[in-house]
Amino acid sequence: MTSQAADAPDTVVASRRSKITPEREREFFDAVLEQIRQCGYDSVTMEGIAASTRCSKSTLYRQWKTKPQFVAAALRASRQVKFAGIDTGSLAGDLRRAARAAGDWSGKDTRLLQALGHAVTTDQELAQALREALVDPEIAALQEILARGVARGEVRPGHPALEYIPAMMFGVLRVRPMLDGQYADSDYLVRFVEAAVLPSLGLT
Repeated sequence: MTSQAADAPDTVVASRRSKITPEREREFFDAVLEQIRQCGYDSVTMEGIAASTRCSKSTLYRQWKTKPQFVAAALRASRQVKFAGIDTGSLAGDLRRAARAAGDWSGKDTRLLQALGHAVTTDQELAQALREALVDPEIAALQEILARGVARGEVRPGHPALEYIPAMMFGVLRVRPMLDGQYADSDYLVRFVEAAVLPSLGLT
């Protein structure tokens, strides 16, 4: 649908937001994100989500006025920080654990990032929601892991590679499907950390 706001009935857009249960809301969010992964952002419509979740499209329009607002809400609600709570006592151990955690989710997250690729360049709210859900929390958690390594004396403060570790971790997740035709699973990411990330920090 090219313009969800234009397609929404005026009476629906103007009506008051109805109450739905958290469980039902979660069902809507899961449905829209999974359809985006499978079909791409442009192919997903409010009508299609309504049909798949057995509700009226007016219910969705009352809750979220447009498709971008709906998807942004789903992204924010799906936030799960994969790197949170990782603390093995060593920086090398933490980065290996982070690699495994990223690998466990890489298929779903990478498909979602790929499917939203063009849409987030044209919709600021959607782009911000994507960062809040899948990018910023993970970068913050990685930076905390790195800061602990510096505090323990494992890496010297100001080491030039510290700035690029998040880019290395996220970059390999995005690029492997393009290079090898498959997602970066846990084994691949651990090998990547051991072969590229740890040596860049002077760790073995």
